[in-house]
Amino acid sequence: MKAVLLDGFGDRDVLQMGEIETPSATQDQVLIEVMATSVNRADIVQRKGNYPPPKGDSEILGLEVAGVIEDIGPGISGWQPGDRVMSLVGGGGYAQHAVAYANHLISIPECMTFEQAACVCETYITAYLNVFMIGGLKDHESVLLHGGGGGVNTAAIQLCKNLTPKAKVVVTASPPKIERVKQLGVDLVIDYKGQDFVEQVKAFTDNNGVDVILDHIGSKYLAPNMAALAIKGRLVVIGVMGGAKAELNIGLMMVKRLQLIGSVLRARPVDEKAHITAEFTKTVMPHFTNGNMTPLIHRVYPLHEVAQAHETMEESRHFGNIVLAVAAAE
Repeated sequence: MKAVLLDGFGDRDVLQMGEIETPSATQDQVLIEVMATSVNRADIVQRKGNYPPPKGDSEILGLEVAGVIEDIGPGISGWQPGDRVMSLVGGGGYAQHAVAYANHLISIPECMTFEQAACVCETYITAYLNVFMIGGLKDHESVLLHGGGGGVNTAAIQLCKNLTPKAKVVVTASPPKIERVKQLGVDLVIDYKGQDFVEQVKAFTDNNGVDVILDHIGSKYLAPNMAALAIKGRLVVIGVMGGAKAELNIGLMMVKRLQLIGSVLRARPVDEKAHITAEFTKTVMPHFTNGNMTPLIHRVYPLHEVAQAHETMEESRHFGNIVLAVAAAE
């Protein structure tokens, strides 16, 4: 099968189209003919040699797939060849075939294309897990989402508007993306390059702060994030783009009774990801099926243009998700 292979680690030139043996579905797995996958920030980090896949998973890039079941392994029930599915995978999405655990599969609604489905599992599940299952956002509360133009945060905005419509949603964004973020119906957009987000949050919340923050910056934002949180606020950190080490003001954390939570999705055990997927399927998928939510796609690239797709993400030119069309890989 055709796949994107890494010629070592480094810049985008290590991404090479090549041929590799098609994987086989083993116990509790299915083999999927991949129609589309997406580009996620984790793919960039792995390409540079800093984010290896979990033990036993494919070393090929790609954390989610959308396609058609081609074969099923032993112990599978409820799924059959020909079913349209999307799924989290530990690796292997940038290829014509991938294996996925059956308990990680989600049926693709008839109203959804493969390209749209390829945007759901990594970004929307990440947003749902961290804002709602971990962050515990409630309808009367407020949330601050950093980096409003990315896939996870545009997903989080949609989830907040549908699952907690009375919650106040505050988003930081770069100047070129502010108007588009506003169009998603958020309550406040902050220009993080020209405005102090702590001051803006304080003014917006009558000096109370927000209840939940979803952050992918890390150390650079630790102190201001804590300052922007309300009493009993929850900071969920899902990335370290701004550094991994910072000084923690434990006194402030104690006085405000804050929770600082680190979270990743990829490294979680299979059964844990199955539980998260089941909860997501039950709670969120009906909003896709009834048309309340539609995955935001910045652009669909053919698989052989993977380097250009990575460039778009690295330069933050995208709004929403970047998709790779795999089915017609040449």
